[in-house]
Amino acid sequence: MGEFFENVARYPRYLISFTLGIFLVFFEWIKPLFKNPISAIAVGGIGIGIFSLLYFTLKAMLGLSPV
Repeated sequence: MGEFFENVARYPRYLISFTLGIFLVFFEWIKPLFKNPISAIAVGGIGIGIFSLLYFTLKAMLGLSPV
């Protein structure tokens, strides 16, 4: 039974390292775009747009909006 809980305790560490790895790979892929000011503004705008889309979608799905 101790091995079971030992294995279960490993999953949060795996989840954190997996998520961090995805963000680091994504950042390395996008980093060259920040050398040009025009593409940096475009990447920033796309990032803000994706965040806004997720925010408003989740807000509406969870019933937090007054509508």
